Amino acid sequence: MENNSAKRPVHVGRNIQRFRLIRGLSQAGLAHQLEDKRNKSFSQQLVSDIEDREAIPDEELLQQIAEILEVSPEALKTLDLDNAINIIGSTFTYNDQSINQPINPIIHQTFNPLEKLIELFEKEKAELKAEIEELKNELQKK
Repeated sequence: MENNSAKRPVHVGRNIQRFRLIRGLSQAGLAHQLEDKRNKSFSQQLVSDIEDREAIPDEELLQQIAEILEVSPEALKTLDLDNAINIIGSTFTYNDQSINQPINPIIHQTFNPLEKLIELFEKEKAELKAEIEELKNELQKK
């Protein structure tokens, strides 16, 4: 059975942006590295414009961006992260637990910081009382 839905093209600029963010690189940082590779001026605005494009016809530019981002140009041209996320989201199960029930209830506990502070003061108060009693006992022995 054929899938009649038209496959939408991969947004190369969005892939560049995602890999740039994964690498912790700013648009200005990418522009600076491209400037060094191309030996000509390259601004942050040009990187922004590239990230807005669905396709990058300049193969040399795409190759240089891929080298900086440490991925293959093919990954930038063919990886459909939106579709992958949709597939994962629609096939993920919670191991027979209700969707509204947390997977690990311990993670979802909330702690009142005021209660923790009071608990700390009570503990210190008890320690101080014990220390005072100890000092009184030492004084009585002398």
